[in-house]
Amino acid sequence: MATAGKAVEAIGLRKDFGKFRAVDGIDLEVRQGEIFGVLGPNGAGKTTALRMLATLLPIDGGRAEVFGVDVATEPHRIRQLIGITGQYASVDEDMTATENLWMFGRLQGLRSADARATARRLLAQFSLEEAADRPIAQFSGGMRRRLDLAASLITRPPLIFLDEPTTGLDPRTAARCGTRSAAWSTRAAPCSSPRSTSTRPTSWPGASPCWTGGARSPRGHRSS
Repeated sequence: MATAGKAVEAIGLRKDFGKFRAVDGIDLEVRQGEIFGVLGPNGAGKTTALRMLATLLPIDGGRAEVFGVDVATEPHRIRQLIGITGQYASVDEDMTATENLWMFGRLQGLRSADARATARRLLAQFSLEEAADRPIAQFSGGMRRRLDLAASLITRPPLIFLDEPTTGLDPRTAARCGTRSAAWSTRAAPCSSPRSTSTRPTSWPGASPCWTGGARSPRGHRSS
């Protein structure tokens, strides 16, 4: 099923919860170097589809691949290729911003010094340097969201899934975070031209909330 240049491909993706069908035969294709948005109303199955692609839920029907790797049969390989930020912050409120990012780095196989350096770099990129040593319990909702987004980029995965990534962010911060995601995708794509990154939405029936995927070539990616 995989074709050169495809980061994600799903055919007939289906998920049932008892008698309720949450995702009904979704076809999806995301190319390398692309930022891809999925739009739809609450309850349309967007997060469920994302969770299947990220190996967090089993696939009940259809097939899905990430960079040619089958999601259902090789979930451990998939987890080495992706980063994910869910709808709700996954940070520890009793730890500081630096400690949270350091911990995530260590869990993903970075050496202690590398994890600390990565934490400093990401805090700077997401304008959180001044809050680096404050416990997360003192953070605003937008600051927590920025930290959560930073955590998804610790190992610079070739594919990131962002579920409603701008929730809790003011328009200016949301725009800056979007620019950083685009820069990440372009910088790591096989072609250095800005045209190697595009933004393409697809819609479930309805409108509004969104999850986004940014993809680049997995070449040279080091898994933990």
